Amino acid sequence: MEEDQTTATTAAAAMKRVYLIVNCLILAVGNCGGPLIMRLYFVRGGKRIWFSSWLETGGWPVILIPLLASYTRRRKTGDAALVLMRPRVFVAAAAIGTATGLDDYMYAYGVARLPVSTSSLIIATQLAFTAAFAFLLVRQRFTAYSVNAVVLLTLGAVVLGLHTDGDRPEGESNREYLLGFFMTLMAAALYGLILPLVELMYKRAKQALTYTLVMEIQLVMCFFATAFCTIGMIVNKDFQAISREAKEYELGETRYYVVVVCSAIVWQCFFLGAIGVIYYSSSLLSGIVITVLLPITELLAVIFYHERFQAEKGVSLFLSIWGFISYFYGDIKHNKDTNTNTNKNDDVGNISNNGLSAETQMADQTSIP
Repeated sequence: MEEDQTTATTAAAAMKRVYLIVNCLILAVGNCGGPLIMRLYFVRGGKRIWFSSWLETGGWPVILIPLLASYTRRRKTGDAALVLMRPRVFVAAAAIGTATGLDDYMYAYGVARLPVSTSSLIIATQLAFTAAFAFLLVRQRFTAYSVNAVVLLTLGAVVLGLHTDGDRPEGESNREYLLGFFMTLMAAALYGLILPLVELMYKRAKQALTYTLVMEIQLVMCFFATAFCTIGMIVNKDFQAISREAKEYELGETRYYVVVVCSAIVWQCFFLGAIGVIYYSSSLLSGIVITVLLPITELLAVIFYHERFQAEKGVSLFLSIWGFISYFYGDIKHNKDTNTNTNKNDDVGNISNNGLSAETQMADQTSIP
């Protein structure tokens, strides 16, 4: 019986790791592809910041497809509930989604003013904010390695900000560049708060937490974020400008809409992957994965947009990679030590149980008349 239970537990842990890896891959697609496509929109003639921020969550109807599949599967098992989410979770998801809409705007503003490589390195500071808020909100435990990683990644962003004039796009004023730098940093700080808030919402949901519920939460968050950006688009009259902007787009009107649609879909991968990693692990790991993908985004930006890669970016990238290695080395070491202690405790427990069994047998023999 105990062996069957142990086997089942091991299998469940293995499947959890598989799902975690899948969500990391989904997050990788969104985290690397999202900034590149958004930058493509701006460098080829796009100018609507509210519209580009709207696209970050505007693809939320895509989530209806897996939700419909999940509902169909549940109906076959006798569960006809259309929605699993309870009101308290809905309210929390709506509030976090509104904050996400504000974060989308600040991030889009930064991408419009900064090269992808620069904005990506600034976003690396998000890990420090995620770590701080995770400690305060969900009592995330830290080791010397994780603290070292957070410090290194933060220093990397500071080094990047020491020489802000070197990669300023041609024709852009120093004020616009600095404002873009500041808005990107604020976006990193706000999203660093959003990730632990999502984890806190999971912990206090007061209902069974399944991946279907996670997708419903993602749907609500993206809907309210999109609604927030829609208001900005209406005020800024972006809807009236879309058709005109498409006709003037350097790559052509058809490719303009291709870029727009791809941007919405790819960004959904980012958000779905992020909350999936939180569900299967923690908000800190979600922030770590986002930061880990930084070198790939850097490399792709240099390849596709021929962005310059100055010494400051090289130092910042080195510190980021060093921080990543430090975190995961510490995580592997911690898991190894935990497994060793668990095995030792199991051995001690077995010895105690054997001793207890022997004593029980002697007592039974003594009591026989």
